[in-house]
Amino acid sequence: MKSLSVKPPEHRDKSDLSTYLSGHMTQEDSRTSPTGERAKGFTDDADAVLTSSEPGPGSYTMDPPGPGPGSKPRPKPAPSCVSMSSDMSKEYPPGFGEASPKDQREPDPKQQLDNIFKRLEKDVLTFVKEQLQRFHSLLATDYPECSESEEEEQSSREVLNITLDFLKRMDQEQLAQCLQHRTTVGVCKEKLKTHLQQRFSRVFEGVAKSGNSAPLNQIYTELYITEGGASEVNQEHEVRFMESASRRPAAPEKTITCEDIFKARPHSPEPIRSVLTLGVAGVGKTVLTQKFSLDWAEGRTNQELQLLFPFTFRELNVLRDTQFSLVELLHHFFSPTKDLCSFQQLQVLFIFDGLDECRLPLDFSRTRVLTDPTESASVDVLLVNLIRGGLLPSALLWITTRPAAANQIPEWCVSMVTEVRGFTDLQKELYLRKRFTDDTIISHIKSIRSLYIMSYIPIFCWILSTVIQKLLEQTEKPELPRTLTQMYVHFLVVQAKVQIIKYQQGSGADLHWTPETREMVLSLAKLAFEQLQKGNLIFYESDLSECGLDAAAASVYSGVFTQVFREEPGLYQDKVYCFIHLSVQEFLAALHVHQTFYSSGQNLLSPPHSSESPESEAAFYCSAVDQTLQSPNGHLDLFLRFLLGLSLPTNQKLLQGLLTDTGSDQTDQETVKYIKQKLDEKDLSAERSLNLLHCLNELNNQSLMEEIQRYKKMGLVSRLSSPAQWSALSFLLLSSDSDLEEFDLRKFQSSETALLGLLPVVKASTKALLIGCGLSPHCCGPLASVLSSSGLTHLDLSNNDLQDSGVEFLCNGLKSAPCRLETLRLSGCLVSERGGAALASALSSAHSCVTELDLSYNHPGPSAELLTALRDDPTAPGLSQVCSWFSGSLVHGWLDPAGEKWMVPGLRKYSCDFSLDPNTAHRKLMLSHDKQTVVLMEEEQLYQHHKHRFRDCVQVLSCTRLSGRCYWEVDWKGWVNIALRTKKSHHTGKGHEIHLPQLPCPVSQSLIVTALNISDQCE
Repeated sequence: MKSLSVKPPEHRDKSDLSTYLSGHMTQEDSRTSPTGERAKGFTDDADAVLTSSEPGPGSYTMDPPGPGPGSKPRPKPAPSCVSMSSDMSKEYPPGFGEASPKDQREPDPKQQLDNIFKRLEKDVLTFVKEQLQRFHSLLATDYPECSESEEEEQSSREVLNITLDFLKRMDQEQLAQCLQHRTTVGVCKEKLKTHLQQRFSRVFEGVAKSGNSAPLNQIYTELYITEGGASEVNQEHEVRFMESASRRPAAPEKTITCEDIFKARPHSPEPIRSVLTLGVAGVGKTVLTQKFSLDWAEGRTNQELQLLFPFTFRELNVLRDTQFSLVELLHHFFSPTKDLCSFQQLQVLFIFDGLDECRLPLDFSRTRVLTDPTESASVDVLLVNLIRGGLLPSALLWITTRPAAANQIPEWCVSMVTEVRGFTDLQKELYLRKRFTDDTIISHIKSIRSLYIMSYIPIFCWILSTVIQKLLEQTEKPELPRTLTQMYVHFLVVQAKVQIIKYQQGSGADLHWTPETREMVLSLAKLAFEQLQKGNLIFYESDLSECGLDAAAASVYSGVFTQVFREEPGLYQDKVYCFIHLSVQEFLAALHVHQTFYSSGQNLLSPPHSSESPESEAAFYCSAVDQTLQSPNGHLDLFLRFLLGLSLPTNQKLLQGLLTDTGSDQTDQETVKYIKQKLDEKDLSAERSLNLLHCLNELNNQSLMEEIQRYKKMGLVSRLSSPAQWSALSFLLLSSDSDLEEFDLRKFQSSETALLGLLPVVKASTKALLIGCGLSPHCCGPLASVLSSSGLTHLDLSNNDLQDSGVEFLCNGLKSAPCRLETLRLSGCLVSERGGAALASALSSAHSCVTELDLSYNHPGPSAELLTALRDDPTAPGLSQVCSWFSGSLVHGWLDPAGEKWMVPGLRKYSCDFSLDPNTAHRKLMLSHDKQTVVLMEEEQLYQHHKHRFRDCVQVLSCTRLSGRCYWEVDWKGWVNIALRTKKSHHTGKGHEIHLPQLPCPVSQSLIVTALNISDQCE
């Protein structure tokens, strides 16, 4: 190959590179071409030697005589973009340009050389200028775009070396080092992108085995992601989390797309450094991070990031006892970055997927401070300091986790919380319609709330579809599962049949449970239970050994039951095992506990040595109920549903050959009775009550629900009395298609018992009206928990004696990040200075969304000044930041009237004295001397004529006008109507102009109408 290579001459003095090149490539050669024209090219002092690279005319190579000043001898450079090669030169010299009209002879070699160098001069100057501009951009920009192709990298390498050489001779050593580092970053970035494309371009779909992958861009479905407030977490079992999410009202939520997670928010001027993404197991968090990484690697999104490092805690767990510096850790996982020795001041993103699977001791209070990325430490120390922000402060972090593990990260370390919701209701239906054309199947799934709730998890939709499709293949009109237990039993049976057909050459009609299959399932069930007790969702070989299962057997099981239990390769072929979803692990754990009890009499849920005598079957299930109710966060809720469901003979029949024949109808009835007793306990939380109602459904007992439906149909809901009945009504309302946008407790029963039983309905609403329902401070604690975990935006608690203690409970909920309450009415709730101060503190917190507050008819005292001061404080994150609701008349209209006289329990605080107006009384009405009593007489009274006297209607008006909030009590005998009349009404004496919102009192045929004069402001 023929080449041209240009290098600086040895004897050049220190000078600018561009000056050097332009000054020595634009001078005109003093020699004249044979045509008489002066040719431009290098002057004689360029010290370039022309040699023929091979025989033949028109073939030239320009080589330097030696290395430049201050540089080491270098081998001949590889071909670059300034190289040229042509096979035509072997026979004929190339013709450059057109011959002069005066001379049609072919140009001689000297003229050809001159023409070549004309083009060479132009190309070299253009190329060098472009490279210098790129180098300038690298040094002038904080986070430059430095990507280039491999060919461009090779072409610019020599120019970079020349540039660095000249910068050093200009005493710009620091600038040269910076340029060299940033160009290295660009090279590493491209190599890293290639690495990530190879890693994430194809993923395993569903629960596919290795080798059965699919393109991620092809199978990825956009997930529903919402933006939260901060890192306050839900410690409840994920089934509760799912149920709460499914009941969330259609209130406006801040949705966010995958690629915009780190984009600046209009409502938050602070830059987003760390994001915590919550989501239940199987909802798609890992695929989300993979899609984000692939989009970056393929150049579609987030190109402002210079480097992106996706980690999983599964991989980091293996390095628990290993010492690394941060730089060494990155080199260990990402070999394309080994040429980089510093990551300071780079725009870098770290992704840590699966915090709930972390087995590293993340201690943010006692871990030593580490700021040097080159200092070695344990992996947990590196992670803690990276999350704190002391190690590599410029880096961005994205952590994903299940909700229960989110509390491992302190709130102050999290800039923003997001939540992956999985499928919306519309996406659920689209998913199911792709698999089922029969509307009755989709309607059936929607009617079974426990199934429909969990269907927003993609993996659960797949399990549900698999079961129903197999049932449809077996019979034309199958009995579709109505409970979770039935569905998971069918799923296990389906997998057993697949195993027999695939590995034992059997048929679908063969017995499901061969000895080999039975051993596999029971071993997996034992592993599921023992690891569930430890809170492990992933297992390593050491975990398998503790359960008496070796790695070879686990590999066999994962190869046979590929859709139940799977083996995943980790870093450097370390094996990680897991069940396809938490619910599958809980189902198998319940199966193990059930089988152990009926085969050996041992209750695995009882404390060791609790009782030597064997328990009865009913006592076994009742103890399981007690254990679940004692679980602080409901972590056994789903497990209990499965355990009770397995006691039914119908489910045991499907598992015949796997489980020991057990149970009886008598046992089930005793369990149902015990659950109903627990439902009547007053201190039982609403979430626990709902789970027990789900348990009754798994036991196929609908007696309590049928009782409530009768009450509801007869319009006698107000006669419900027990906590169990109110919980059942709540379950019924949530399972129906009722509009829960606005909840008014007065439509059911104005009592605290009713409210506590219906709290899940309040949680599912956006507006709750609890006005004058006789509530006490006792109910404010449960209400505060609703505020911190719901979409409630309007809460009216007026005219309840909540007192300061109740308001303080509510303020705990107002301070929580997920609280979305915008309107809070506490009029006439016995709030004094202490309660007002608590409200001022809560409303000034960063998480407060309240824009309207009604504290009229209370006695806030000096704390009213604290509330008013929020308006004038520009740094207050609460009310004044949202709107100026405390301006103008609202200051008086929402805080006044106020004073000590309103600190009276009940409605008597609004009592007022008024007397009847004799000038309006009908002549058959006799007024008492104090004008506060009226009696209907048979004969007419001798009243003077008055233009306002009623003549046709037996009525009388009060003579005192009322304003504001008024309360009065009336003693009556007979039939009495009480009406309200505004001052705008025009009274003529005929009486028909009074519109009567009446309070009828049917005792006799007598009629007295008393109308009260009120102003427009009367409430």
